Amino acid sequence: MDAGGAKADLSSNAPASAASRWSLSQRFQHLLDKSTPFVLQRWIAFAAVAIVYVIRVWFAEGFYIVSYALGIYILNLLISFLSPQVDPEFQDLSDGPTLPTLSSDEFRPFVRRLPEFKFWCVASRLVD
Repeated sequence: MDAGGAKADLSSNAPASAASRWSLSQRFQHLLDKSTPFVLQRWIAFAAVAIVYVIRVWFAEGFYIVSYALGIYILNLLISFLSPQVDPEFQDLSDGPTLPTLSSDEFRPFVRRLPEFKFWCVASRLVD
C-alpha cells in the first residue's frame, strides 16, 4: 500500500469516529444529568476516587508537586463554592438584593459563585 491509500483509509474512518465520540458524549451527559439529585452518593464516589489517587501517589512515591497543585486548585474551587456570587462589601447598597415586594418574586438570600454540581464535576474530573 502506498501512503496515499493509508491517508484515504484514515479519512474514511474520521466520520465514524466522530459519530461514536458524539454518541459517547451524549451517554456521559445523560449519566451526569441522572446523577444530579444524588448529592451524597456523588461525593462518596469522589472521596473513593480521591483516596485511590492518594494511595497511588503514596505507592508510586512521586507526583507530589502535581498533587500539591491539584490540592490548591480544589481548595480554590471550595472557596468559590463557599463564596457568594456578589460580594456585598463591594456592591452598592442601593443596588443590592432586596426583599420581595410581589408574591411572584423569589427571595434568594445566598447565591453561590460556583454551584455544587459544577464543583463536584470539575473536582472529580481533576482526580481522574
